[in-house]
Amino acid sequence: MSNEFSAEISSRICNHMNEDHADAVVLYAKAFGGVADATAAHLLSIDSQGMDLTAQVNEETVPLRIAFDHVLADAEDAHQTLIAMVKQARVKAK
Repeated sequence: MSNEFSAEISSRICNHMNEDHADAVVLYAKAFGGVADATAAHLLSIDSQGMDLTAQVNEETVPLRIAFDHVLADAEDAHQTLIAMVKQARVKAK
């Protein structure tokens, strides 16, 4: 984990996403994690390379690692990347 992604920053991003954007986390699991049947998901951690999450599929918890398309520079880059990814996921879901 780089200096830009301390445990505190990872925790802040994860808490925000899980509390305020749970639907987006499910979309990440479906569109980028290949778990089309996910009914729920929980973001565990984020670093400059990707994010770790779990997805609920048929009452099973499935661990996922989703790599980013570039190495994130900082928390603002993470914010913009997560927004772009949810937009891409919504297009894929149509």
